[in-house]
This record gives sequence, structure tokens and C-alpha cells, in this order.
Amino acid sequence: MKTSAGRSTGKKDKIMAENLVIKELNDVAVRFSGDSGDGMQLAGNIFSTVSATVGNSISTFPDYPADIRAPQGSLTGVSGFQVHIGADIVYTPGDKCDVLVAMNAAALKTQYRYAKPGAAIIIDTDSFAPADLKKAAFATDDPLKEMGIDPDRVIACPITQMVKDCLADSGMDVKSIVKCRNMFALGLVCWLFDRDLNVAFNFLREKFAKKPGVAEANIKVIQAGYDYGHNTHSSVANVYRIETKHKVPGRYMDITGNKATAYGLIAAAEKAGLQLYLGSYPITPATDILHELSKHKSLGVKTVQCEDEIAGCASAVGASFAGALAATSTSGPGICLKSEAMNLAVIMELPLVVLDVQRGGPATGLPTKSEQTDLLQVLFGRNGESPMPVIAATSPTDCFDAVYNAAKIALEHMTPVVLLTDAYVANGSGAFKLPDLNDYPDIKPPYVPEEFRGTWTPYQRDEQTGVRYWAVPGREGFEHILGGLEKDNKTGAISTNPENHDLMTRLRKAKIDKIPVPDLEVEGDKDDAELLIVGFGGTYGHLHAAMDEMRAEGKKVALAQFKYINPLPKNTADVLKKYPKLVVAEQNMGQLAAFLRMKVDNFVPLQFNEVKGQPFEVEALKNYFNSII
Repeated sequence: MKTSAGRSTGKKDKIMAENLVIKELNDVAVRFSGDSGDGMQLAGNIFSTVSATVGNSISTFPDYPADIRAPQGSLTGVSGFQVHIGADIVYTPGDKCDVLVAMNAAALKTQYRYAKPGAAIIIDTDSFAPADLKKAAFATDDPLKEMGIDPDRVIACPITQMVKDCLADSGMDVKSIVKCRNMFALGLVCWLFDRDLNVAFNFLREKFAKKPGVAEANIKVIQAGYDYGHNTHSSVANVYRIETKHKVPGRYMDITGNKATAYGLIAAAEKAGLQLYLGSYPITPATDILHELSKHKSLGVKTVQCEDEIAGCASAVGASFAGALAATSTSGPGICLKSEAMNLAVIMELPLVVLDVQRGGPATGLPTKSEQTDLLQVLFGRNGESPMPVIAATSPTDCFDAVYNAAKIALEHMTPVVLLTDAYVANGSGAFKLPDLNDYPDIKPPYVPEEFRGTWTPYQRDEQTGVRYWAVPGREGFEHILGGLEKDNKTGAISTNPENHDLMTRLRKAKIDKIPVPDLEVEGDKDDAELLIVGFGGTYGHLHAAMDEMRAEGKKVALAQFKYINPLPKNTADVLKKYPKLVVAEQNMGQLAAFLRMKVDNFVPLQFNEVKGQPFEVEALKNYFNSII
């Protein structure tokens, strides 16, 4: 098999027993694909976990259909999972893969476009029968020739039959045995990249702790796939190894953005000494946050799956009034429904963390695909003057810090805060170094001082920050009422006075404007760049990769990625006006660019906009950026 699976480091190839060559690579991308029921997401997750455990940098991209279960073997039912592993930092899952696993004919038909020229392809020949080829809309009985694929690059093996033979004495029924096919492919890929199977074995034993028989059957199949690669290596040519170059001591795990978000909320609640409450309604791609938090009742976490999005947010507002760290999770359609309750938290000035995992829209749109199209909605999508801080996470692992900081702002400044992630960031994963909470800043809510007893009113504020004091119900002498009607600044009573409303509107805005956020950082050729690339949130990896490749080609390029969008960093205007050429790249029709034009005088950027439901392609970014230079 001929393959261009990554780039050689230039080191001498190592020789194993039986003259098997192990080539060292800087990075490689593998894409697992098959029917939605073929377990491609699980196989990809295990391979990324195995890679993260040995210290490789990883970036993953689950790409699955919105159908609950499309017809088996159909083109619309193909599910994919791409993982990019590297010796150095990898910022994206890769535009194209070096190895494509296609578990059936439909997977080969739809996923081959994501493979590099010369990529290795692993297929299950048992899923390429005439009926399978017909479902996949092949016109001939030779799909490789029809698609122009060199057979020398294909590892074609009867995976289904070999799995049946492997588990013939397991006592499992045929349907359950066939479900293990993904583990055979995983074992073969683990052999191809010299992975340690023990990590995969431990993963399965933990995942199927209540079904040890299932775990051991899958482990047996992984070993069989690994052994198949080892015993037939003469037809495959090489094994590849990705050695970690810069190891930082610590404990690591492969973590998705949604799981990191859940853990970050738990950490913030513990740091603040508060109980965590999540009021939510299931919605793709945010539901995993609810699922993960519901597992941690032992840490005092309370989760309520409400009857709808409105109730989810309204219950969180109630929990906040009662003194909890309150959060609600959703995607774009849910933000539409939650907006009234979010506005209630604005006028009541209560802390609330709103988690918006963006997906393709409008309406139901593309439920399993990724966009950045909710930015203007979370900034302005409420009635009245309704200022609200907005933060955007830049990667799956960054979700932990991002939501921690969102909770800190919400609690210390008595305001709802929106954290924007997206389907790519939330479902993707990275190698996460387990943090030490002692390294994180304290979270100190502005509780009303005891000396205010008897004289305190609900909208009494700290003179420096403009933040109103928080009186948790149950404190004698601090009884109060909050609600959606405008209140008098001094007494807290309902007020329709024009001057008071104008004052309260300005006070709410000034409070948000005073929130301290870090300066906007510039990476790359920050002193003499010909072009500044600007983005926000989850496009960071792709924009950074484009910048790195352009700099390697001799271009002078820099990158400024916004994490804090409202309020903007104080140095925003200085950064944006420093460079001769500037382009704002985002997965919408120009929402960040429009917001920056509002906030920065005489700012007219170039724009790169795509709304495809897929992550940016680094090559397309480079082509456009080079055309600007």
C-alpha cells in the first residue's frame, strides 16, 4: 500500500523485528466513516483518547447526519469522525485525511472527497456487495475504478466475516457481533500508527463496566484487527509513529467541548462556594452538557430537564434569585425562546450563565452542523436596552476556562453572561491537561455587607463597579422583591418615572462596560504584519493554521482572535487600526465585522464569510488571504 500519511521528521526510520519499518511523522489525520449505527464516533473517540494519553496533540471533528437512523447503507446516513494527531500542536482536524476508513460503499462514495491524494483507504469488502453498491448509487461493480482510486492504496479485508469468526464462541447473537466491526477497524488503525492498545482496553472496560462481556468482546476484536495488520504487514509497507516533541508533565484526558464546559461550571461553583443548578431542555448539539452535569449529583449539582426552553431558562433565573450559580444550555433556536427570561435576568440584575452551542440555522436549519450565526442575536436579540456580556470559546479544551470566566463575570457583576461555542467546538475534542483549581482566580460574589441591614434597598450599588449588592433570600433584614417592571434606583419600588428609567438604563450599561477583560492578543508577525486576520471563537484553530502556513512561506501575517466580544477589550481599536490590511473571517455573513464597525470609528474591514455548516478549510483561507496580500 502506498500512502502519504503525514510528513517525515527527517529522523532515521526505526526498524522493528521481521524487518518492519516504523516511520516517524509530524502529524496524521484519520477519518472513520460508516453508517450511523456502525460506531464511528466511538472508534474515533477511542483512537483520539489513545493518542492524547501518549501526549500527542489532537483535534477532532465528529460529522454526523441529523437523521435519527437513516436507512442502512444509504448515502444520507453516513457518519464520520476525523481526528488529527501531531507531534507538535495541531490546530484543526485537517482539511483532508491521510487514512480513510470506509465501512461500507456509501461511506466510500461520500467520504472519499475528504481524503488526500495518495491517502490510505481501509474498506470492509463484506459491505461492498451488489446491493450495497446499488444503495450507494455506483454505476458499476468496481467502485474503486469508478472513483479513480488506486487499488494499491486500499487495504481491502472482509472485516464483518473476520469479526464473526473472532466472536463465534462468544455466545453473542449475530446482530451484536456485527456491531463490533468498528473495533476491528480501530485495531487495524492502532497497528498502523503504533498505538498502545491497553489504553483502548481500559476505555472499553470503563465504558461497559456494567456489561463486562460486551467490553471483553470488543477488546478481543480490537486485538484481532491489530493482529491482522501485524500479520499482513508486507502488503501494507509501513507502520507510522507520531512522537510527542514537547511534553508538559501532568495528567491528560481527551475531552470534548461540551464535557469541558460542564467541568468548568462545576469548578466555578466550587470556587465560589455555591451550588450549581442547570435548567435545560434537550437540543442538538448542547444536550451533552445536561447529560454530563446530571452525573455529578455527588458534587451538589442539580439538573432539571424542563418541559421547554422557556422553562429551562426561567427556572435558572429562579435558582439564581435563591443564591445558586445558575446556568441554562441550548442552541440558537432555544436562544430565541429563552430571550424573555434572559431579559428578566438583565432587569433583575441576577447572575446567569447562558450556554449557546451554535448550529446551522435559521429555524431547525442544520441541527448537527456548525455555524457562528448567533452572535448578533445574543448581543441584541432582546427587547429594550438589554446589555449582556458575551464570551466565545476558541477550542474544545478552552471551553473549561471560558465558562469558568463567564461564571466569574456573572457572579461578580450580577449579570447574565452568554458563552458562545458551536457544534464543531462542542463535539470536537482535544488533549486536556487536568487543571489545578488553586491556579484559578477566586470568585467573590458581591454579597450585601452586614452593616447595610435595615437600610439596604435592592438596587444599591458598589460605587466603583456599579454592581448591585446580592442579598440571598433567608437573610433577616434583607427581604426584598425583584421583577420585570422597572424599579426606582433608590427605593427598589416599581417606577415609571422617565428620568429614573433613563438612569437605570445607563447604570445597567455602565456596569457591563466596566467589566475588566483581557487585552486582545495578536499572534504571529504582530509588529510588522502585512495582513491581520481577525476572527472569534471556534475558528481559531483554522485561522491560526492558515497564518502558520503563510508565515512558513515568507508572508508577514498576524492573527487576532476575539474571546471577549462584549465588552470589547480596551485595546481593540488600537489593534485593528495598526495594520495596512485586515480581514474578518467568520462562519456567518459578517456579524462580527458589523459589530466592530459599530464600535470602532472608520473601521472598514475586508471579509471572508462562509456558511456551509462545516469548519473552514485552511487551503481556502490561505488562497483568499494570499489574494489580499
